[in-house]
Amino acid sequence: DASKVPDSRGDSDGPRRGSLCDRHCAAINNVHGDLGDLGCHLHRPRVPPAVSTPSCCQQHSEEVCESCVVKTTLTAENAVEANKLSNNYKFGFKKWKSHVTARPWEDRSEIVKELYSDLNVIRGPGGSMLTCGNVLYLLLFGWWLSLLYILVAAMMFITVMGAPYGQLCWDLAGYFLWPFGKVIQKVEVPKSHQECEAGVGESSALLGGPTPLRWRPRCWMGTGYWHRASTAVWLCLGYPVLVLAHGLVCVTAWLLIVLIPVAKLSARATSRVLLLPPERVLIRRLRMTEVPLEGEVILCCYRAANPYYYKYAVDGINVFAVNLLPLVLVTLVLGYVDSPNHLTGSAVKFTLALLSIMPLSYYIGMAIASISAQSNFAVGAVVNATFGSITELTFYITALIKGSREGNRCYAEVVKSALTGTLVGCVLFVPGLCMVIGGIRHQEQRFNSRSAGVSSALLFLSVGGVFAPTLFSKVYGKLVCGECHNVTQNPLGHYLCHNCHFDLMDNNGTLYYSHVQPLVYTVSILLPAAYLIGLFFTLKTHTHIYDIHISDCHMPGHHHSAVVHWSRWRALVILLLSTLCMSACADLATEHISPILTNSTISQYFIGVTVLAMVPELPEIVNGIQFALQNNLSLSIEIGNCIAVQVCMLQIPILVLFTIFYPTNFTLVFSDLHVYASMFSVVLMNYIFMDGKCDYFQGTVLVMVYFILLAVYFFAPSPSGC
Repeated sequence: DASKVPDSRGDSDGPRRGSLCDRHCAAINNVHGDLGDLGCHLHRPRVPPAVSTPSCCQQHSEEVCESCVVKTTLTAENAVEANKLSNNYKFGFKKWKSHVTARPWEDRSEIVKELYSDLNVIRGPGGSMLTCGNVLYLLLFGWWLSLLYILVAAMMFITVMGAPYGQLCWDLAGYFLWPFGKVIQKVEVPKSHQECEAGVGESSALLGGPTPLRWRPRCWMGTGYWHRASTAVWLCLGYPVLVLAHGLVCVTAWLLIVLIPVAKLSARATSRVLLLPPERVLIRRLRMTEVPLEGEVILCCYRAANPYYYKYAVDGINVFAVNLLPLVLVTLVLGYVDSPNHLTGSAVKFTLALLSIMPLSYYIGMAIASISAQSNFAVGAVVNATFGSITELTFYITALIKGSREGNRCYAEVVKSALTGTLVGCVLFVPGLCMVIGGIRHQEQRFNSRSAGVSSALLFLSVGGVFAPTLFSKVYGKLVCGECHNVTQNPLGHYLCHNCHFDLMDNNGTLYYSHVQPLVYTVSILLPAAYLIGLFFTLKTHTHIYDIHISDCHMPGHHHSAVVHWSRWRALVILLLSTLCMSACADLATEHISPILTNSTISQYFIGVTVLAMVPELPEIVNGIQFALQNNLSLSIEIGNCIAVQVCMLQIPILVLFTIFYPTNFTLVFSDLHVYASMFSVVLMNYIFMDGKCDYFQGTVLVMVYFILLAVYFFAPSPSGC
């Protein structure tokens, strides 16, 4: 903290030089904390302009300067949010951007307040109403919704008894054609009207004063609103039609996200305006100069579209995840009801199942973050280790089971391609994309190189362990080719061979069962042990690498208790239900992937490396981009590193151990292409992250290398067995 740094004008040179070095090293390792929405503040010392870098490091030993670490002070809104922020910096914990508690209304920005405000606030003139979003509303909804109101109004006039509602629909037809700059009010019932309905006094404008014609009391309309004959006619003939129309508008506008104000407009009109007595509804323009009538404002809309609605959340759930949840239900119903593929083909069902994995991954991540933030370290570590890779493992295990039942080795090769694709994508594409997008806003980004070095060391170890059986088989295996042709027509000449591979089953499988398989089991035990040692190192003995401090003081106005979106039990139920739905979607994906693998002209390598590997990681990629935009590249890098480490140290050993209890065609022997791509990616990533700083150019290099590898996989021939 800056206040703890001694003054450079101390009595002795020792404290003076030490403070300068501390400030210099802290400036070098300058990493911003979670800002903005997370409410996390980073207090970092600044280097005076007079202090130069060479003079500091020349006067002090290298070990003093190298011992300087990032000093990050997190100021959260409450204890639960502080625990979540702290978990983001812990190795092995899922990094999560979204809030797990409700943010106080007074601390939100004006843009966010406008997103959550009801359409019942009258504001001053804010510019022209002729905007692109308003014109889009007119073209998509306004014209036919207004026409429908005119037809309903005509129908209500024909019934005679529904004439008051016919007049209301006529007025609303003009409103919904262009609702911007207009207001719908619920006016108060005049005293004369109340006396009329009670049977006391006369219905006269002279007794009650000047009464607007629009809501002038009518004694013949009945003693109560719900007992009127006109209300019965309205609820039977007019209201259901308009409810269906507004429901269609509401659903369509909500799915488009930027038009959510239109969805709110339709929902409020259906639930409030259309259920009011006609005489209590007043429609007027805001530019009118007369004194407004006393009454409640029901609807007042200025803009039909707002591009910031991508930030909108429902009970802590992002609007994109909310909109994709019905897709999961459609996928499950269509997949299990239409088994013979009468309605749709396998390609459509496979695509739907794969897209359904994205919202389920979001719900699983949100549930894990909620449970971890409200629990102690042990519970959080267990939940993260257990469910952190459940998305990928569910798909891999169902694919291996299906391949074992059909005797098809292609599924095992696709799983290996997906594992390699996840590893390469999280090492190259995820951090590279975050660097590019973050570099657009920030010229140079810095991160904690020591924490990244721990993940890199574990990644080197894990990659070496995973591919050790493959290298062993290359040394001791027997090269077998499917077919060979003599090119020179000479028995001693050159031969051109196809479908060559190293056979480990020569001599009744002695090499594999006696040497390769024991090595595979040994590696599968050592890698999780190394992962646990890494957890113990970073979270117990060397926590100073991260040096995360939670401030005792809270942000201004945060004196209240935390209001969590999901309690621990609710998060646990959502976690289990999402896992079950994930298993069902993975089963449908593997069920309908077979025609794609057999009939597609694209290499199975490419399908596994791209679609099957990166689609489940899209929520993590979005989190990484958000952290990078806040100049918190450390978390963006850790997201990719942690996923890659979990692939090698948890997912692959679990798949190997699964084959012990359920024999499959999965062996820990990868193709040469997987080995070279993975090792080259890890080496390049460590070279880029060596100096603890980066920019958009280095990110572009990582992304370009990733696309080059994708091109190699695209043009590669199909693996043996497919």
